[in-house]
Amino acid sequence: MNGRQRQKIIPSLWIIVEVQSGEHPFFSLYAVDWKRGGRLCWEGWERLEELLQFHVPIRRKVGSTRTTTEPCAKIAKKARHLRLNEASHAELERLFHRKFSRKAWKAFVRMHQADGWL
Repeated sequence: MNGRQRQKIIPSLWIIVEVQSGEHPFFSLYAVDWKRGGRLCWEGWERLEELLQFHVPIRRKVGSTRTTTEPCAKIAKKARHLRLNEASHAELERLFHRKFSRKAWKAFVRMHQADGWL
């Protein structure tokens, strides 16, 4: 996705993923725009506290030149939370990079959602 396409994304679904890999988990933040079929991802945090302090650049209007940042802690309140093992995370990455299917995304999130987390 190029810069111009990235400017048109207004996320409607936020997903925070905890991946258990070996002894230490790592965290990722995914944003999905259902209307335009756009996806963004920020990965690589070793601790949840670091992820929650990250300021996510987001847009409020399509085509606007203004980008605001919002702390991930504020986004975490409305995000879906998933706990995945390495195989499930690989499946999420395949889903993230192939042709956009709302049905496949919803089925994956429903199957792996962690209740009572955070």
